[in-house]
Amino acid sequence: MSPRSPTLVAALHRAAALDVDGAGMRFLDRRERETMLSWAEVRRRAAVVAGALVAEGVRPGERVCLVLPTEPVFADAFFGCLLAGAVPVPLYPPVRLGRLDEYFAKTAAMVRAAEAVAIVANGRVMRVLGRVLDHVRPRCGLLDVARLAGGAPLPDPELRAPEPDALAMVQFSSGTTVAPKPVGLTHAQVLANARAIKDTLFDTFPPAEGHAHRGVSWLPLYHDMGLIGCIFPALDHPSSITLIPPEAFLARPAIWLRALSRYGATISPAPDFAYALCVERIRDEQLDGVDLSRWVAALDGAEPISPANLAAFTARFARWGLRPTALTPVYGLSEAALAVTFSPMDAPARTVRVDGAALAQGVATPVETGGVELARLGPPLRGFGVEVRDADGAVLPPLRVGRVHVAGPSLMQGYLDRETQPIVDGWLDTGDLGFLVDGELVITGRAKDVIVLRGRNHAPQDIERAVDGVEGVRTGCAVAVGRVGENGEELIVFVEARTPREAMAEDCVRAIQGAVGLKPDLVAVLAPGTLPRTSSGKLRRGEALRRWEDGSLTPPDAVTPLRLAGALARSALARWRHR
Repeated sequence: MSPRSPTLVAALHRAAALDVDGAGMRFLDRRERETMLSWAEVRRRAAVVAGALVAEGVRPGERVCLVLPTEPVFADAFFGCLLAGAVPVPLYPPVRLGRLDEYFAKTAAMVRAAEAVAIVANGRVMRVLGRVLDHVRPRCGLLDVARLAGGAPLPDPELRAPEPDALAMVQFSSGTTVAPKPVGLTHAQVLANARAIKDTLFDTFPPAEGHAHRGVSWLPLYHDMGLIGCIFPALDHPSSITLIPPEAFLARPAIWLRALSRYGATISPAPDFAYALCVERIRDEQLDGVDLSRWVAALDGAEPISPANLAAFTARFARWGLRPTALTPVYGLSEAALAVTFSPMDAPARTVRVDGAALAQGVATPVETGGVELARLGPPLRGFGVEVRDADGAVLPPLRVGRVHVAGPSLMQGYLDRETQPIVDGWLDTGDLGFLVDGELVITGRAKDVIVLRGRNHAPQDIERAVDGVEGVRTGCAVAVGRVGENGEELIVFVEARTPREAMAEDCVRAIQGAVGLKPDLVAVLAPGTLPRTSSGKLRRGEALRRWEDGSLTPPDAVTPLRLAGALARSALARWRHR
């Protein structure tokens, strides 16, 4: 086994020196034209940016925010920061013209929380991003990546080599229930997670001679799944990663499957909604000549997993060679760098059915039919631990619902700007609820999102999924929340409508009653893109309720086809904004 690099910087130097044929970063544009950078070229370009950052006054250990698209300039800036001894902080760029004031305020808050000394962006984003400087003024200002890439390389970047326990990057938690928090991760931590992912893949599918594993990703590079889960494994075990702009995938999902076939990719992750989007949007004729038989690890994570989506995707694309074992449910979070559990890669995705009434009481009672079907997310990765605990911190036995705690070598040391930390004795309280079955994790929801009605706990996602089949409702675009109203406990459901119609609310009520036995007190039909989301596209239930109560979340007026098309496009581009 080849020696393992202690830092990302050492890994880049090693990958560049090895210069493995075909290894590096391949960028596709919207027309599927490619720009290929070998790892040696990645290092050369990054050294130029590193020299410019040093000339701008960026010092070792200081943090630099990157607001860049999925293009070669992202690699230039990210690795340029590392070669300069600085700490990159990837942030999401603006993707829609609406709500820019909110974007400016949030971005400024993240720049401030990261204590960044500079913001690096490209020309298009810089024209918009200047207003962030109205809120916060980093010492080195707003820097154009094109200008940084036009100077002389850093003379000897190895003189600035960091230690393994030095900060490698800052990523922001998705902020499902609270504001995003800065997660500081060291070189040792991010490499530990990247290697846990790679080792799990290699244990099941050892790379054959001349057939190294290859990755494809459309995930934003400011998202941990796209950066830590895709680029870092390809860097550490020099191989290729093909990157697609997320907006290109959202506009034409077939570009993802065509790239998997074109480059013989074996691994590619995505959130659950992406698999549903492919089933809904890809036409057969868009896949002429496509072969998905090499795709052994279609990782599904980053948001609640729908068993129906798993089954539909597997069935839909089997005719193009997709293996029945490819779909692999996983679990992870920013605070652990990324991955914590993987379901077996050599078996079809598995689920468990449990009695809904018992689940509401905190007990997962398996049933043969009916009940609630949940995805099994597998056991912990090597070196990681998972426990389910009650409110007092006592470890619960299998099939008992409690708060999920995780431990492992990639766990953050703490949030950068918080005195109160969620890690005690090496264990992180994730804020997720779940249970263990046969040593595998099953997630039932978020602790802060649980809806309590007449003394019973209800997972909002079960209610939300019930309306996915209602005519005109956008799949995955519903929010269920509970509140105490004038008449006691109330259930409110917000749904985004693709095509609003008069009977939609009543149809949603009937669907929810049939699926979970609950009758909502209110179903509010909203325009596409209305529901608030985190930077990673996760729905913010508490924020939706707050906006409804203050009057800023309102039903649509008459939605013309033109307005509807624009709203759909803006909503799609917003789904995977992250950090």
